[in-house]
Amino acid sequence: MNRRVMFPLFWRIFLLIWLAMAVTVVVSNLASQVLLDRERAAIERQLELRDLGFDVAAIRERQGRREAHRFLSSQGDELGLHLMMISADSDERLPPAIRSRIESGWYRQKPAIVDLGDGYRLIAWPKMHGEGWLEPRVFRFMEMGLAFVLITLACWLIARFVSRPMRHMERTARAIAGGNTELRVDERIANRRDEVGQLATAFNGMTDQLCKLLDRQKHLLRDISHDLRTPLARQRIAIELASEGGVEDDLMASILRQNERLDSMTGQILTLYRVTEQGGDIAREPERPVDLVNQVLRDAADYAEHQRVDCKLDSMPESTGVSVLGDAGLLQRAFDNILQNALDHTPPGKVVHIALKVSSGWISLAIEDEGPGVPGEILDHLFEPFFRGDKSRGGEGWGLGLAIAKDIILAHDGEITANNSQRGGLQILVRLPVFAVD
Repeated sequence: MNRRVMFPLFWRIFLLIWLAMAVTVVVSNLASQVLLDRERAAIERQLELRDLGFDVAAIRERQGRREAHRFLSSQGDELGLHLMMISADSDERLPPAIRSRIESGWYRQKPAIVDLGDGYRLIAWPKMHGEGWLEPRVFRFMEMGLAFVLITLACWLIARFVSRPMRHMERTARAIAGGNTELRVDERIANRRDEVGQLATAFNGMTDQLCKLLDRQKHLLRDISHDLRTPLARQRIAIELASEGGVEDDLMASILRQNERLDSMTGQILTLYRVTEQGGDIAREPERPVDLVNQVLRDAADYAEHQRVDCKLDSMPESTGVSVLGDAGLLQRAFDNILQNALDHTPPGKVVHIALKVSSGWISLAIEDEGPGVPGEILDHLFEPFFRGDKSRGGEGWGLGLAIAKDIILAHDGEITANNSQRGGLQILVRLPVFAVD
């Protein structure tokens, strides 16, 4: 495989800025030289000053200085020029602006100067600022403006050159994080021969690898869950048949409980896979959260009684007529998982608090236990699949309940957070957008 020649981004930026500065200086000097030379050449060609100068010298020699001065004045009036004959070593009669222009070494353009011989020179400059005449400060403004335009253009090109692919990669990363795993950074950017191209290539490779790992994980969970269902069902039948044959009741009850736990775990994994696979494409119908919560409480009544834990529901009157758009079975599973987690970690004799509130287009469900709480550093990990908290909250679950609840709530455009309440226990807060209010 041929290795592409790299052109590092550092040198691209460096050369672009350097070239911008160099072009600014060169073009500025060239423009000044061309314009000023054209100015001087235009004056000299237009007025034929050299011939005029020799005429002045001849008049001075034949008729004297006064006639020469008179001749210069009349010619200057006709040509619109100031004409002055001065000695080579004395220019005090010239205006200061013209004298400084003549002496300037930076500006190439100077008033037209004709050497008349015998140490005399003829100086000509326009009486009015007309065609072919530019002040030195005009050139300064022109050069500064040209430099500003060129450097601004170079900086804009550099900023666009660097930021545009970065913005594209940022948008692609956000889209992938939002669930669109088919997106990749554009090949045109990935094929660039600099660090940006290397970053885009590495980003695409990383995304491909992560998507493959996620697909493998989902397929593994799905395959294991489906494969477990059949032997678990057969095992359950065998257990029931064995119990009828006179096997000890306690032993059979223990085996049956383990079988039920494995079956429940398999169901949880399948639910997690279903929600992850379908995402926002789940079927939706208007459902009342208060009805779903009451159904969950009824289903959990026997378990709560067995745990000797009370469940207290505090519902705002406004929440009774509120509907959300979603899948009743999945929402009920999410609420049940959260409540089950609270019941598992509430000591006997304590209370699980459930509250329903409506505010600003959202309905909130808070389920709070009176257990030992959760260390702050692991609160963000509670919704990760198979994550188990510290020993103080160790239960008989597999770390899937809250992960499934989170995926279900997010699939319904909701929010779910965990924090330690003022009572010291864990509070899970679920927020769902309101669809309708009766």
